[in-house]
Amino acid sequence: MNFGIDRLLAEPQLRKPLAGRRVALLAHPASVTRDLTHSLDALVGLGDLRVSAAVGPQHGLRGDKQDNMVESPDFVDPLHGIPVFSLYGKVRRPTAEMLDASDVWLVDLQDLGCRIYTFITTLRYVIEAAARHHKSVWVLDRPNPVGRPIEGLALRAGWESFVGAGPLPMRHGLTLGELARWFVSTLHLDVDCQVVPMSGWAPLAAPGHGWPLGDRTWVNPSPNAPNLWMARCYPGSVMLEGTTLSEGRGTTRPLELLGAPDLDVTALLRQMQSLAPQWLRGCRLRPCWFEPTFHKHAGKLCAGFQVHVEDPAYYDHEAFRPWRLFALAFKALRRLRPDYPLWRDFPYEYEQRLAIDVINGSELLRQWVDDPAATPADLDALASTDEAAWRSARQASLLY
Repeated sequence: MNFGIDRLLAEPQLRKPLAGRRVALLAHPASVTRDLTHSLDALVGLGDLRVSAAVGPQHGLRGDKQDNMVESPDFVDPLHGIPVFSLYGKVRRPTAEMLDASDVWLVDLQDLGCRIYTFITTLRYVIEAAARHHKSVWVLDRPNPVGRPIEGLALRAGWESFVGAGPLPMRHGLTLGELARWFVSTLHLDVDCQVVPMSGWAPLAAPGHGWPLGDRTWVNPSPNAPNLWMARCYPGSVMLEGTTLSEGRGTTRPLELLGAPDLDVTALLRQMQSLAPQWLRGCRLRPCWFEPTFHKHAGKLCAGFQVHVEDPAYYDHEAFRPWRLFALAFKALRRLRPDYPLWRDFPYEYEQRLAIDVINGSELLRQWVDDPAATPADLDALASTDEAAWRSARQASLLY
């Protein structure tokens, strides 16, 4: 199969509308071609494109920042001598200076298929700025590595943030190109926004179910996204960022783990099984111990579990519900220890609201966890309504 960048490089006809126009590339470390050349180097190397600037999202153009909420500066690319602007530094939205440096923005970002991943919000901001300043945006499409499944509550009005670009569920099931089409349509933008689609993408095919496993190399789109298995867990495990529990940052398996020094994992798993066994399907939970070298509980031995979704013998793509799985872990812990200090209170992505609420796009998930009378069926009813509505709403944006 070929990603959008591969097609743009291989098909001169696709590039013809770019002749004579100044091009800016929005990219990150996973913006590579089939032979693992960074997209910026490949586009400059063509010789028939006028690449006038590059732009980096969170974690930088080439990948310079390890943790969340660590900003990147602007600089001049030492190899190509062009300005590299940061959209995760002094600003989050493109400035007039950035927009004046080009006529067309090429967007080549590998997404993870989860609403909270900030590249989605950056895409929205770029398209909105392009509409205001009469610039063009071309999205060079890449796979949604977790495929088409939909899961989670939709973000509620008034809860928009840098980790919540719009009323999407946590697992949206669209590619970045399809998201661009959805933004243009739902925001009623008058903008020249085009998608260079992939060829040969089969989102329903095993064993990758979205990612072309065995055909394309995985490159971390952000430092703590080291593999496909993390991507599959991420729509649920990302909620740990809003809790006092470790998500495994500071280990070699970030965002596949849950743990803390004071957990009784046997009791926790037993309570999860008792509350909603159907939410444990499609994966294996392995009790384990780990000691983060940095971040939460650094240097302390944590008891917890790892979510395993690697083996086709037990991984069921349609049955696996990571958002419900981690919500269930929170609910089970609250049942076992009602006074456990679960929610982490800090300005997550600079928002002055509880991090778990910012992550979920409303207070609904936290309220469900904290309500002793609320059952898994109650959360399932809320989420199922949002999921069905999104399945219909996204239909017009699908390209594949």
